[in-house]
Amino acid sequence: MRGLVSSLERKNAWTVAEQAGHERPDRLQRLLNTCDWDADEVRDDIREFVIEHLGDPQAVLVVDDTGFLKKGIRSAGVQRQYTGTAGRVENSQVGTFLAYATDAGHMLIDRELYLPASWTEDRERCRAAAVPDEVAFATKNEHAKAMIERALAARVPFAWLTADEAYGQVKGLRYWLEQRGVFHVLATRRTDTVVTASRMDHPVDELVAGLPRQAWKRRSCGRGAHGERVYDWARAPIRPWREEGVEHWVLARRSLTDPTEIAYCVCFAPEGTTLNTLLAVAGRRWTIEECFQTAKNECGLDHYQVRKYHAWYRHITLAMAAHAYLTTIRARELKKGIATR
Repeated sequence: MRGLVSSLERKNAWTVAEQAGHERPDRLQRLLNTCDWDADEVRDDIREFVIEHLGDPQAVLVVDDTGFLKKGIRSAGVQRQYTGTAGRVENSQVGTFLAYATDAGHMLIDRELYLPASWTEDRERCRAAAVPDEVAFATKNEHAKAMIERALAARVPFAWLTADEAYGQVKGLRYWLEQRGVFHVLATRRTDTVVTASRMDHPVDELVAGLPRQAWKRRSCGRGAHGERVYDWARAPIRPWREEGVEHWVLARRSLTDPTEIAYCVCFAPEGTTLNTLLAVAGRRWTIEECFQTAKNECGLDHYQVRKYHAWYRHITLAMAAHAYLTTIRARELKKGIATR
């Protein structure tokens, strides 16, 4: 853990062992590969630590995946596949993650390794990478459900969930969230269809195109690396035969520099939710990208040199713990600074 939060440029078993004064990385490799400990229990400890220090009933859960570029064919789950990390198809592993975002900070609290069908259909290959026989193929959306289910079971305090269109366009996931009372703002494709008073399958881009000019409001959805993220925003009601106490919306975000560039979200919200609240939740989606960047750059999230299935979970979990620790310390120091001023 000291190695993961250190200033080492690379944070793998060799470099961390060298910093710790070991002649070889055997001990650290044993920690990741053969020692008897449960990475899922440590994951639960991280979640409890995050809730204890930064728990907030108004927090937003964020789902996304990230790639880990790898060489060879033996690392669990590796294959040529699209990863947003490279922005193209590369030889890589892909992990699905759940982040916890508050005003005080944001951290990763859960993770799953994506195993393509080319892996799960080849049990000998899986066994060579220590993938348990009971681990079957699961989509990234199924991983998202499993992580959200764990958060609900652990009574994690939060008010909303958000994700990009890879998740938001899946109507089955949206229905699953509604059945569990999870309010959400999920990005979707412009060709996605929704139910309105006039049509059962209304494309969201056509619905938004019919909004009057005065429906658009210029607002910031939060600060980014280059200052306030300001767009024009509008919303349109959908699902007119809704249940009591909730509302359904399509939320649109239009670029200031190119009015033809419009992004869409489908929203499930408490009755009376304002436009400002919806766009603020949508703005939280970028926090998980910041988590990935910080955890990779500062905590060695992607610096591992392990091939086994369980070793991936162990390294990733320890890097998540390091990231949660640094985020909590930063939040504490920022709070002290505000109190001092």
